[in-house]
Amino acid sequence: MTGPVLNPGPSPHVLAQFSAPARRRSGVGLFGPIGIAAAALVGAVVLAYLAWALGTSTLVIGSLLALVPLTIVLLAVRWIDRWEPEPRWALWFAFLWGAAVSVAIALIVDTGVQLAMAFAIAAGPDDAMQAVVQAPLVEEVAKGLGVLLLFTFSRSHFDGPVDGLVYAATVAAGFAFTENILYFGSSLLEGGGAALGATFVVRGLFSPFAHVLFTACTGVAIGLGARRTRGPGILWWFLLGLVCAVALHALWNGSLTFASDAVVLYLLVQVPIFVAAIVVTVLLRRQERSITRARLLEYAAAGWFNPDEVEGLASPAGRSAALAWGRAQRPPRTDQVRRFIADATRLAFTRQAIVTGRADARRLADERELLDLVAADRRAIAGPGA
Repeated sequence: MTGPVLNPGPSPHVLAQFSAPARRRSGVGLFGPIGIAAAALVGAVVLAYLAWALGTSTLVIGSLLALVPLTIVLLAVRWIDRWEPEPRWALWFAFLWGAAVSVAIALIVDTGVQLAMAFAIAAGPDDAMQAVVQAPLVEEVAKGLGVLLLFTFSRSHFDGPVDGLVYAATVAAGFAFTENILYFGSSLLEGGGAALGATFVVRGLFSPFAHVLFTACTGVAIGLGARRTRGPGILWWFLLGLVCAVALHALWNGSLTFASDAVVLYLLVQVPIFVAAIVVTVLLRRQERSITRARLLEYAAAGWFNPDEVEGLASPAGRSAALAWGRAQRPPRTDQVRRFIADATRLAFTRQAIVTGRADARRLADERELLDLVAADRRAIAGPGA
């Protein structure tokens, strides 16, 4: 087989070490279906609450409008996640955790605070205190716990800060979706179409990434910790990220609550923070490409790849060329090429965990399986009789 990037594969003596039939594990385990089912159940309860609080028609209108910022955020998450895509079940869990469980926790805490103040015959926290202290603390803890659970139960898919960013952004997207439904619905009920339009512009168009920026601090911190610790030490990274997330959230809410000119503060503070987040994301993506190239070159030394192929697999242009070659074949082999790229990338990050001393028995098993899959991918690309 010939192509712009792919070659026939490792030498026979290398391939013979991994001759067992390749199998493609989903990596879901029990946590995936149980976690998704539990989060979906909580989601049904939250949905019933929204229907009761807002009314069915208002709920529908709010949901449709909330899809706009949700779509913007998810498209950005997809772009970030393109190099080493996370498993779909994990992304579904992250979204449902944010949209259902995190919201439920925030609602329960808020109700609990109000009941406690009522029984104590004392004034509860005013709106400013809720916005600047209670909301950032409760909401960021609730969202961050979802990211921490994914790290704990899906360790093989949590390799670094980009993974943490993707999971955190997905959790935050889910939370913002449900919160936007509440805000849009309340604005419509209290102020009519004009109030709804103003709220939509502020939350849906000017600040769709607000919650993403907050929770990203927690996700990136956990991802950095994933490269430096294997045990309970990850909790310190979680707390570090959480402090940053709460502080940023409090700054955002405080600017809207106390600033005399919120627009000026938005342009001078929030916009630069957003730009900085974009720069950090681009740098982290470049680091992913560097890791892929470095680790695959080590496998190339053993005969699994040649240097030109590694350069193709470790660059966006090379991957595009390989996929274009796959589409041009008859029959097309795009899916086979895409699987080869995905398996080679996972192999590179598994190798990264091994060489940095973070490997356990599962990681070593993953490496052997991925080497099998790379060989199987090559045969599938070559076609019958190759």
